[in-house]
Amino acid sequence: MPRWEPDAPARLRAAALELFAEHGYENVSAEQIADHAGLTRRTFFRHFADKRDVVFGGSERLAPVASQAIAEAEPGAGPRELLVAALVDVATQLEDAIRPSPARQAVIASSPELRERESSKHEAVADAMAAALRRRGVGETDATLLARSGAAVFRTAFEAWIHDAGTRSLASHVEATAARLRDLWA
Repeated sequence: MPRWEPDAPARLRAAALELFAEHGYENVSAEQIADHAGLTRRTFFRHFADKRDVVFGGSERLAPVASQAIAEAEPGAGPRELLVAALVDVATQLEDAIRPSPARQAVIASSPELRERESSKHEAVADAMAAALRRRGVGETDATLLARSGAAVFRTAFEAWIHDAGTRSLASHVEATAARLRDLWA
């Protein structure tokens, strides 16, 4: 593949996932990823900080999105509505950044380092939602409980989205999962 072709980040992601699936995450270097994509090591590091970033690049934007969604929700919205609005906004942002990929999830599941990174990503979003809920007047314990429940809703919805081959949006999975949890607790 010529080095001048467009969309280097997508090419690097595709090459990385292919190599990770074939050789294991721990056994692949950034240089190998770049070479497999027909690019240079320098190009790799122009787009990604490290090989974990190929898998999780852009995830740092999710916590601010969740916090902003809660802050900008309708005045008088209840805590549950605030939380679902935040989760839907995060889902929309994430869906714009990645496509459903069982292969990506398999790579993450196969690596303790990547599972840890994914957990910390979800925890950062939960922390941001809890802080935003507190700023909207939700008590400390309730904000924490809602945010952690929201993180579980999001993870469950994300897994369903990955495995439904993109027939429904991630946001619709989030809404359905939140409704299901509400019904289970009723």
